[in-house]
Amino acid sequence: MGSNRRALKILHVDPEREWGGGERQVLGLLSYLGRQGHQSHLLGHPGGLLLQEARKIGIVTFPLFVRNDLDFRPIFSLRRLIRKERYDIVHFHTKRAHALSLWLRRIYPGIRYLVTRRMDYPVRRNWYNDYLYNRQVDGVVAISQKIVDLLVQGGVRRERIRLIHSGIDPAPFQKMPVADSDRRPTVIGTAAVLEERKGHRFLLEAAALLKRRGHRLKYRFAGDGSERERLQQIVLELGLREDVEMIGFVSDIPGFLSTIDIFVLPSVYEGLGVAILEAMAAGKPVVATRVGGIPELVSDAATGLLVPPMNPQALTQAIERLISQKGLLRQLGEKGRERVLRQFTMEQMARKNEDYYYDLLQMHPEWGFNRAKEEGSRVDV
Repeated sequence: MGSNRRALKILHVDPEREWGGGERQVLGLLSYLGRQGHQSHLLGHPGGLLLQEARKIGIVTFPLFVRNDLDFRPIFSLRRLIRKERYDIVHFHTKRAHALSLWLRRIYPGIRYLVTRRMDYPVRRNWYNDYLYNRQVDGVVAISQKIVDLLVQGGVRRERIRLIHSGIDPAPFQKMPVADSDRRPTVIGTAAVLEERKGHRFLLEAAALLKRRGHRLKYRFAGDGSERERLQQIVLELGLREDVEMIGFVSDIPGFLSTIDIFVLPSVYEGLGVAILEAMAAGKPVVATRVGGIPELVSDAATGLLVPPMNPQALTQAIERLISQKGLLRQLGEKGRERVLRQFTMEQMARKNEDYYYDLLQMHPEWGFNRAKEEGSRVDV
């Protein structure tokens, strides 16, 4: 269905330095919005990879350094930027960015503000969160139904929440063959920031169990983070020095996935799991924990295998099941790829965010700094 829509001017705020699934979503959204004729600006960490990648696709960027959730000094520079650039939408992409929304709505009431919630941590019922979610922003994007439920339990009004699953660009993965585990030894891979919430140590404990059971396997860990040294020590303690390769940050995810046979994400907490979507798009069978939004991606024994979190024994059994049942391994790879192409593309995610922007703007008779009354370009949708 086609309709004429006015092109929007949007400020995206993501002050995180690390590069993870959320930052890949922001970059994909920026790229899509540009193709649709919208003007996007990005406010982010001056040393972060997101700003560098955004510049490569022609996005205007501004540096923003936020020390912690209670650092409100950047609010003043944010206010000056909004006053100068006259945005229609301000989109906060992280918790730290969301904290900067304090006082903005009162000063610039015509602008629409929204925040994306990506983490599946509980939201406490208190005056601060009520103020942030129910008063300081006009809408909340939740990337999984699990996060929707947690927000509602925390007192966020349901009508203010829009469920928009994350997505990936499937094109780089399309020429990759579905895994058949013909190579020996079988390679188990994971790609995630090295933080405790990702549960890497439970995969290492499962690797030790599998080794004691006589399985000759190799493991590749892509990613970096604060847990790196601790995990390297665990590798030595478990006698896995010759079995585990920690390769650090990887920008070429399709290339990394081409080197593995089975993808494992042993998260303790997970909003949705972009890394899982990428592995599924690459045709790799997935073993993941039943936490957060992961069950919305992976149907157990249909598009992957689900196990309880913090359970090395369950991980061991799931991996053994795949390496011993080649037909199941190939089937899960094929079905996982089909599901991503059908439901979880970057294009779908970005278009739903764009639709939400227009829905929020219709809540108010004026757009931003009266931009709806000005002469401007229109975008065909």
